[in-house]
Amino acid sequence: MTTKRDYYEILGVGKNASKEEIKKAYKELAKKYHPDVSKEANAAEKFKEISEAYAVLSDDQKKSTYDQFGHSGFDQRYSQEDIFRGFDFDIFNEIFGRGSGRGFHEFDNIFDMFFDSSRGRPRERRGNDLRYDLEISLKEAAFGTKKTINITKLDKCDNCNATGSKDGKLDRCSNCNGHGMVSRIARTPFGTLTTSTTCNRCHGTGQITKNVCNICNGEGLKKVRKELEVEIPQGVDTGSTLRLKAEGNSVKGGRSGDLYIVVHIQENEFFKRKENDIYIKVPITFTQAALGTRIEIPTLDGSVEMKIPPGTQSGTLFRLKGKGIKDIEHNGYGDQYVEVNIVTPSKLSKKQIELFKELEKTELDTQKSFFQRLRDSLK
Repeated sequence: MTTKRDYYEILGVGKNASKEEIKKAYKELAKKYHPDVSKEANAAEKFKEISEAYAVLSDDQKKSTYDQFGHSGFDQRYSQEDIFRGFDFDIFNEIFGRGSGRGFHEFDNIFDMFFDSSRGRPRERRGNDLRYDLEISLKEAAFGTKKTINITKLDKCDNCNATGSKDGKLDRCSNCNGHGMVSRIARTPFGTLTTSTTCNRCHGTGQITKNVCNICNGEGLKKVRKELEVEIPQGVDTGSTLRLKAEGNSVKGGRSGDLYIVVHIQENEFFKRKENDIYIKVPITFTQAALGTRIEIPTLDGSVEMKIPPGTQSGTLFRLKGKGIKDIEHNGYGDQYVEVNIVTPSKLSKKQIELFKELEKTELDTQKSFFQRLRDSLK
């Protein structure tokens, strides 16, 4: 299966490019690859590719859908015919000029390659996709979980078996003669272009309802509230999207859309996540830092014992290998990083004060030695 290139990459623009920047990039590439002017062997395919990218990125609604779902979700919503519907053919007058004599008539059928062999036949109707934002804890994200959610969606009416007719009988649509599509002829810089669009009377089914169902009013659909169980895999992060096939809105005479679960991870008071690694700050005493010790460190999967070597400084970072979060695409795990911070006591007992004063005497000798070396370096 061939992987489609990113539309932004095709036009050579960034995702934050303005409409003018997108248009400018397309004009430059169109001049280079238009089959009537280019001598490159693959010019037609290149021209198709850049024109498809421009048709999507120049349309606010199509661009928004593509930015959110990429090719995987976008291609389920738009056929090639949908993509080029509303294409700004006047842009070619801007590129090549009106009446430029570049022989556009010699390539009248260039857009034929934009549509597959089913062109002119009604394509299967598909219901709208739905989105559900799901919030889970950091631990649930790390180890996976199951969640029960409730959604409101359009489902097929069981009273009329989704036909919209109370007796189940349907008549042929007179507007499209039962084809579900109507043809339209348009004149373009490439010649005459015939396009087929979905019939607005029967909505592409080729049939109309005569005896309307009194439950769904002939729509063949009804609004329902549905409970679903969602399995969250290990390693998901904020922004991860899970697809539940056919759990979106239903449509009369077609198949249901999908439900997209967008995951959001709750903030944790102690643990911070960076990709698959976990970070935590742990307080230790001055004595523990100076003499060294072993302390219990909490992880997402219970506590482990960690060694603090003598002379540890505040802010030192220790690594607990493999104690992070599972990589959702591979079998490996991230690490947990432990930052130790020395806590200075705010209240001291009389005995503690005496001990610190004794300690201070040795520390002053070390400090005096430092400043003496500093002065010597400046002589």
